[in-house]
Formats: sequence, C-alpha cells, structure tokens
Amino acid sequence: MRVESRPLPNASLHESYARSGAYTDCFTADVSGNVSLAQFVEAFYTSRVFKLERMILNLIDKPSTDAEARELLDGNCDGFAAWTVEGRLPDQLLMCDYLGHTRSWFMVAACDGQELISTRLHFGSVVVPVRRFPYRVLIGFHRLYSRVLLRSAVARLARLRKRD
Repeated sequence: MRVESRPLPNASLHESYARSGAYTDCFTADVSGNVSLAQFVEAFYTSRVFKLERMILNLIDKPSTDAEARELLDGNCDGFAAWTVEGRLPDQLLMCDYLGHTRSWFMVAACDGQELISTRLHFGSVVVPVRRFPYRVLIGFHRLYSRVLLRSAVARLARLRKRD
C-alpha cells in the first residue's frame, strides 16, 4: 500500500485555503473495494496512531471515544475531540481545530481506470499562518505524520472490514 502526495482535487473542501496562501496538502492511498466516507473517517479516528493523539488531547481536556467518532459520522454531532465540522459533503469532511489554525480533510473517490472496484482515500490538512510562529519549520514533520496517520487508517480499515 502506497501513500502518495497529490495535488488537491478540484472542488475539495479545503481548496479555498490553498488559494488564500495557507499551507495545504493532499495524501492518498488506494484500497480495494468500495469504501464510504464514514468507514474511512471511522477507521482514521479509531486507528492505533490516532488513538495516541487522542490520549494527548485528553491531557488538554479534549477527550474523545470511538463511540463519539461514530456519532460524528452518523451526523448526530458536529464535533469530535478538538475539532468541529467546517464542511460536509457526501464524499468529503472538513474539520477545524478548536483554535482555528488547522483543518483536517477527508475524501473518498472511486479510482479511475481500475478494472476491479477500488477506492482512493484522500487525507489532507490546512495550516493557517499564525503571526509570530514559524509554522513552516514544522511542515516536514507534519507531512511525515500525515502519511503515518493515513497508513494507520488503512490498516484499521482492513481490520474493521475483516471483522464485518
């Protein structure tokens, strides 16, 4: 399974941030079968790597559970841990952090040119420039961490699909 850096797809929910000069990225992984946005985001937020981040968020009074992740995906709430929904489409979800400095973006799309059914999972971020903070020095780490998060989500998705 390869995680690739790609340009933002047209009509992505975080495209306006790229046009305004904020840092944006897009990483993808192709998986076999038809995967819904809800399945992808649940796998992401309940993956092993992200659970470590959730433990850290708990220390700053931003707790979360797997059940709360499912509620977000069912549309029963507009927040999860340190994020709130900024935008939602049938194939995309854009989450904004509680400080308003970063966004997490998820998208699913059928893979073009594939004989077998497969889904391209997209994960991207927005980092809004903050005065007096050289955020660009952290972009290298952020890009690596994004790849690790997406790989962990794909592994979790495989385990969830095997269970079902």
